[in-house]
Formats: sequence, structure tokens, C-alpha cells
Amino acid sequence: MRGVLKYQVRHTPYTMGHDKRRVKWHSEGQIRVTLWSNRKHLTREMGEDTRDGTQSSWFKITIPFGKKYDKTWLMNSLQSHCSVPFTPVDFHYVQHRARFFVQDASAASALMDVSYKICDEENKKIPIFVNTSAVPYSVRDKLAPEKMEQLKLTMSKRYEVSRKALDLQSLRYDPDLVGHGIDIILNRRNCMTAALQIIKMNFPELLSLDLHSNRLFQLDGLSDITQMVPTVRILNLSKNELNSTWELGKIKGLKLEELWLEGNPLCDTFPDQSTYVSAIRKCFPKLLRLDGRDLPPPITADVDRPDLIKPYKERYEGSDVVKSLVLQFLQQYYLIYDSGDRQSLLGAYHDEACFSLTIPFNPNDPDPSSLFEYFKYNRNMKNLKDPNLRFQLLKHTKRDIVCSLSVLPKTQHDFSSFILDTWFQSESMIFVCVNGVFKEVEGRSQGSVRAFSRTFIATPASNSSMFIVNDELFVRVATTCESQRAFSITVPTPSCSSEPTLSQEQQKMVLLFSMQSGMKPQWSQKCLQENEWNYTRAAQVFTMLKMKGTIPEEAFKQIP
Repeated sequence: MRGVLKYQVRHTPYTMGHDKRRVKWHSEGQIRVTLWSNRKHLTREMGEDTRDGTQSSWFKITIPFGKKYDKTWLMNSLQSHCSVPFTPVDFHYVQHRARFFVQDASAASALMDVSYKICDEENKKIPIFVNTSAVPYSVRDKLAPEKMEQLKLTMSKRYEVSRKALDLQSLRYDPDLVGHGIDIILNRRNCMTAALQIIKMNFPELLSLDLHSNRLFQLDGLSDITQMVPTVRILNLSKNELNSTWELGKIKGLKLEELWLEGNPLCDTFPDQSTYVSAIRKCFPKLLRLDGRDLPPPITADVDRPDLIKPYKERYEGSDVVKSLVLQFLQQYYLIYDSGDRQSLLGAYHDEACFSLTIPFNPNDPDPSSLFEYFKYNRNMKNLKDPNLRFQLLKHTKRDIVCSLSVLPKTQHDFSSFILDTWFQSESMIFVCVNGVFKEVEGRSQGSVRAFSRTFIATPASNSSMFIVNDELFVRVATTCESQRAFSITVPTPSCSSEPTLSQEQQKMVLLFSMQSGMKPQWSQKCLQENEWNYTRAAQVFTMLKMKGTIPEEAFKQIP
């Protein structure tokens, strides 16, 4: 059996080299590429000798443009579609490709059968190429048994049982290894593979791994940790030579809660701390501490799933249900919007959603520059005559929308100012309008209060949630009265005079905790005080107690 593919070409044809394809000219400026069939071809090539005179039983699996796929997603997709279980060896990215090896002809043949049968999130079919290969480096250069035994003894001395923590800091210079003439350089794939194998066999419940000061400049070898030691929650990579967050993407399958990166060149590539935190959290959404500093708890509507919107299946049972749903949605949406990491709003939008921004048209405005940061995104039809520009300013797809939202000024919305209306709903759609005020928290207009009106049109999704399909935002300068009333409502403090008055920062913490937890301000304040105003710890305690059902019902706010 032969598979036939056609490709348009404009340049001189070339031969395909060692991968056993045949290339022929075809009519109308095309070439015909004939791929050898799976099993027959692989079985025949298994008999070919390698350079060292032994028969090859290794196969190289290549995914063109595989660099854009997360390793965990790609491996899970291949495993679920492949008819034969396989063990990937030496998974790594080469330029734009993803590559790994298998040592089983039946698995290699089955993987070739999966080619063009897996679709990515853009609904593009993923090709898979299979070729015979020499023995992979990590296997060919595998540590000798006596070296493995000494490395195991050295790592055992560095393991702390009570904390389930392994300290591999400056491992190369460990006296026990140097004294035996063993050179362990963790940048080498065979060395990192050996270390991970020892961890998997001897410390399978490892929680904390310290790789401080190992001169790591790439994490290809460490990427196997997501399958071999997925229990790791604390990882120290400080004082290495990592230059890009791309390297961190190779291990983002870990559910890290604490990460250390200080002392790596990549830390100097960000303009400020918030941008740095945002970039790292894209790889590790559940991260609670970075470089020893507590982070605000990750904002999600559900602990186990990334959807921002709460389940929507009961929306037709009465107006109270719809009201509760809308309030939860708006709280989650604007808490994320104000957090500084608006990329997390991707889950709130439909793939083909639209967004537009409008500011007032007033030719007599004495200060037309007061909304200058919004002007270039303004799609007001009164003063926008160019049809091409009108089309460009109407943002399509959720990625374009979130990119547009991310460049708008950072904000803090006044939840107490919100006026809501759900003026239309059906089985397939709901219209939500919200009016209120916010202030800008940085830049040339820092402290300026703006009034806004926003209309969301949302539709149910297949997983009983809902997505925004249309988002229209109108922004104007707040009136003097609106500015005076903005952020004027404070959290009530205990009436007892012996209790200290809350600071402004503590009041904000109480208000935010109350919105996220659903508890009344007094109970939120109590939870924060009992945890010494450590927001992360208070959130963890709240989650644990709520799961146990020990929080009384009167602690929670009632939806009016």
C-alpha cells in the first residue's frame, strides 16, 4: 500500500535523501511524493546493519512543527491513538520539530499509522514521520552500572526523608563523585536521565527538587520529569544559565506550587515584576511562590478545570439562578481583568468571538487627550470613516481579543458601583450589560477614574458552561460626582474599640477575599486575621474547611 501526497513547488526539485521516499514530477507544476508503506518497509529496514555491526532496533519519530505542541499533550494524544503501547526515549525539540525514539518495530509501525489522524486545537492534522535510527545518545552513553550505583549512593545522602526533598545543588562537584572520577554534568541528557531514573526507583514520592547552581542552559533532559516524577511540587532552578521561558515550557506538565529562578539570565528579560510573574504563571498556573515570595492565589472558577464560567445548566429555572450566575461570572472576569494577567481570560471567550472598544465623540471636548490611551483602539462610527480601519479594529477570535485587552491600561474596578441588567435570555443566548467605574493604576493617567458600560453576549458551551461571543466596551471620563463616590465603600471593622482599625490594604484584601470566597466581609476578615493576613495561606485554609463542610451557612453571602 502506498500513500500519495501532493505539494506545490516553485523551485528546483530535490531528492529526499535517506528517508526512502520517491519524488517524481507531476503535471501542472506539482511533484508527487510516494511514501513507503508502514510495516513492510520498517520490517525490511530492521535488517540493515548499523555502523557498529549490530542490527538496529531503534526508530526515530519526528513531528514537523512539533515545537508548538506541549510535550504532555502530544504524548498523551499519541498514546491514546496508538494501537501499541510505547515508551518514548529522548524526547526533545530540534529547531521547529519534536523528536523522540522507540525501540520496538511494532510500536514504530503503529505510530506511523497514527500520522494525520490527530488534530490540534486549530483542527490541523499532525503528520508523523518514522525512520530507523542509531541508538539514542542517552542509551548509547548510558552510565556504567558501577557509576550508577555510586550516583545512587550520593543522591541518597542528599535526600531528606521527612521533607521528601532532594538536594542536587552543584552535583558535579560532590566529593563522593569527584573522588571516584565520576563526572556528572546535568546538561548532558544521559546524566539527567540517570538522575531521574534513580529518583523514580528510589524516591517516587519526591516533593522538592533542588537543581541550584548546575549551569543548566536547557531543560531537554529534565523534560522527562513530567512522566517519571510528576509528584514534584517545589523546584529550585536558581543560579543556572536559562535564557528563556521557552525552556520552562518543557516541564510545564509539573503542577508546581513553588519555583526558584533568581540568578538566571531570563529574569533580566522582563520590564517589571508583574510581567515576570505573569509569564511564569503561563507555564505553572497553580504557582503560589516564586523566588521565595508569596503570589496571589490563582484565580479560577473551579479548582480542577480552567473554565472561568460556572456551570450554566440551571439557567432556565428562574431569574435568581441567572442573577447568581451573572454575578459569579462578573466577579471572576473582573478579578482576572484587574490582576494584571489578562491572558487568563482566554477561557472566557468563544474561539470566534468579537470585541470592539468605543470612546465618546465630542468635537468640543476641551481636553481631547484625556482618553489618549484608548484613542487608537476607538471604533466609534461617528469619527471612523475608513471601512478597512473599522474592520481592523473589530477584533476577531479569542486570542486577538485577549491581546487587545492586555495592552489597555491596568485597572482596578469598583465592584460596589456596578449596575447590572440581563435584558435578554433564551436557550441559546444571554445578554448582560454592566455599568460602573474603574481607575487606572499605572502610566500617565494613574489614578484617573473612568466610567464604563459593557455588553456581553454569551452562549452555552457543550460542557455546560458559557462563552462570550460578543463583547462591546464603552469608556468615558467619569463625572465629578462619579469620581467622588468611587471606592468610597469600606469594609466594616469590628465595633469593639479594642480592635485596631484595618489599613486600606487590609480592607482591599478583605473585599477581594469576600468576593472570591463568597463569604461575608466579617467572616473573610476573621479568616485573614487568624492566618496573620497571609492571603495564600488563608485561601488554602478556606478551601480545606469548605471541602470538609465545616464553615457555617451564615458565613456566606445570600444572593438578593
